[in-house]
Amino acid sequence: MKTTLTPVDPAELDALDNSAEETADGAGEQRERTFGPRVKLTVEVDQETFEKAIEEAFRKIAKEVRVPGFRKGKAPRPVLESHIGTGYARAQALEDAIPGYYADAVRAEAVDVIAAPDLSLTSGEDDGLVCFEAVVETRPTISLTGYADLEVEIPNPTPSDEEVQEQIDVQLRQTAELVDVERPATAGDQVSIDIAGTVDGEALPGLTADDYLYSVGSGGIVEEVDSQLEGASAGDELSFSADHPVQEDVSIDFEITINAVKEEVLPELDDEWVEENTEHDSVEQLRSETIQRMKMMRTFQANAAMRENTATALAALVEEAVPDSMVNGEMSEQLQQLAMRLQGQGMNLETWMQMTGQDPESFTEELREAAERSAKVDLALRSIVEKETISVDDSDVDEELERMAEQFQTSTHDLRHQIEDHGDGLGPIQTEIGKRKALEWLVTEVKLVDEDGNPINREDLELPDLTESDSDVATDSATVDTEEEDDLEKDEEQ
Repeated sequence: MKTTLTPVDPAELDALDNSAEETADGAGEQRERTFGPRVKLTVEVDQETFEKAIEEAFRKIAKEVRVPGFRKGKAPRPVLESHIGTGYARAQALEDAIPGYYADAVRAEAVDVIAAPDLSLTSGEDDGLVCFEAVVETRPTISLTGYADLEVEIPNPTPSDEEVQEQIDVQLRQTAELVDVERPATAGDQVSIDIAGTVDGEALPGLTADDYLYSVGSGGIVEEVDSQLEGASAGDELSFSADHPVQEDVSIDFEITINAVKEEVLPELDDEWVEENTEHDSVEQLRSETIQRMKMMRTFQANAAMRENTATALAALVEEAVPDSMVNGEMSEQLQQLAMRLQGQGMNLETWMQMTGQDPESFTEELREAAERSAKVDLALRSIVEKETISVDDSDVDEELERMAEQFQTSTHDLRHQIEDHGDGLGPIQTEIGKRKALEWLVTEVKLVDEDGNPINREDLELPDLTESDSDVATDSATVDTEEEDDLEKDEEQ
């Protein structure tokens, strides 16, 4: 088999591109599609190679055609030729074999295809040398700049004194007292109220109660309730309306009487309280343990954010338009993964969207934005691999194959054989390893700052050696940004 690879003159495809404008997300807006560079594969299949395909076609036909005197599937080729001729078998061979020839040509020429090919048979339909052309869209290459000066914002792993005190106050509130106060209510106060919520004069279940204790500013009912209660005093009677939080074009009428305003008074933080209400013996020990646990949790979160936010900042450096084929492929993959996760929870996509209150249009737009980001990260990492001459050696590939073999519950030998002989070869795996190493390198190079722009010391991001007692904290911390981590893994696998 002989393969020739030639670039495609963009002028040849102007008509095709102009006719490929599509409606964006069903919104009625026209947008011009973006394509990657395209090449043309010209493939000539020698007679010996194609003869094997014809022979296979006759074996396939033999299983479908009944010939008198022969059991089904047992009629020899000469008998079949005398009954049906050679044209049918040749057509079957072309249909079955050309996709394989195309895949072999792509692999041989190392073409990075990102969309289905436009195939056309140029000769050999009836007899003679089989030749076909495949116009394929390929992944563009970019020359990325600016990544050496990236500044990435992450949560500060060291908690402030105020944040530590807030955590301790959470424990203090478990034994706090509510004291009546003679002043208007403010956010954080508890108010004892008689409340009645009605729609067209009909009482709503759950919105009618006497002496109901409500936390001002909690948002537990509707926003208007909190805004009305702030500044109100004991004895006040409030009448107002608010939009129903779920039903459109429905208004709720509220009648609220404030019986009392109560302030939360925390107990004094001393060694006695600590010993009676915690597992510690002193305020100093409680504060030290609180700082340690907060720092551990925030260190895990900061490390996850460091990789995620580095990838996001990297994508922002890509000014080139991303081909639609890359974006659409990523959208399809993300949608499929979401559907599989939902299926595992006994739910379908439609039900999930209803439960989360998402409409199809906004969901599709969010999905497209995430897919475009992933595609840009892919192109950017490939550029860094090239610019920084990041290498992938045999040990890297072996380690990755071992990981994959364990995941697919097979042997490394069998997996390698499967990939080399029946897949796309080891090239794509080497590419993914290179991108992963590029991201790991970049993460060590970017400037890290907190939300206030203050530099973060990388030593503060070193993960501690976990003891058994720390495992729960580590597990909780590691799952905080699960969705973001999944997105990042997808970025790396483009």
